[in-house]
Amino acid sequence: MPRQSTPTSSTPWAKAIRELRSSLDLNQSDFGARMGFSAMAVSRWERGAQEPPSHGYIALGNLARDSNCWFFWERAGLRSENILRVLPTIERKSAKVSIDNFEIVSAGVGSRKPEEKYQLVAVPLLSVVAGSHREAGDKRHLLSDAPVESMLAAPKDWCPNPPYTSCLRVRGNSMAPLILDGYVVAVDSSSIDLATLDGKIIIAWHKDMGLTIARFHRYNSTEVLVSENPEYGSLTITSKQPWKIIATVLWWVGKAP
Repeated sequence: MPRQSTPTSSTPWAKAIRELRSSLDLNQSDFGARMGFSAMAVSRWERGAQEPPSHGYIALGNLARDSNCWFFWERAGLRSENILRVLPTIERKSAKVSIDNFEIVSAGVGSRKPEEKYQLVAVPLLSVVAGSHREAGDKRHLLSDAPVESMLAAPKDWCPNPPYTSCLRVRGNSMAPLILDGYVVAVDSSSIDLATLDGKIIIAWHKDMGLTIARFHRYNSTEVLVSENPEYGSLTITSKQPWKIIATVLWWVGKAP
């Protein structure tokens, strides 16, 4: 990727980043957190002091979600045939699923037909595991790259953002009694604004520990990943333990033993 020799705040990519952050009405800290970068890194980008790395440009393009996304993706060196790798999970996966693979079965109504038509969302169940505390999860942090294991049908009102909704399995019992080992959780990868996540169950990623499920809490300037099970501890998000929140848990299901 060509680099400008004397970048400034008026450099096109620096200006585009400032405009994107302004359009999202985020400060530099929250803006960076949505992509796994620090406020200092965002400040350097916006001043033109340092250009984002390729994966930073991809994250910026994902946040843009309009015609501006192409500007950022092209800066990352993506060609048109690569764009599917960074599109929302359901859009990329649904293109590969033929309607011939589905059979519609009405359960719980016997021989009676339902009197109303119900809107359902086909949610991909990914071959991905999020570990609970003390259990390792998959190292994959881009859910859009994960293979699809199966599909689940869910009521439309359970999936406020269908293009960003997918399911994954949980390993371990640190979230018991709410979520047990082997449960399937539905997650929304568009809802990762830290300002709105206090008290919510989330999926976070760490480069060494992989994906994990926990409840996010913010105490003043301290951010903590808390286990539901009191027998397990909590994890504090620090510069030495950088966790990137990648999705919010919407709901969960599990088979009876």
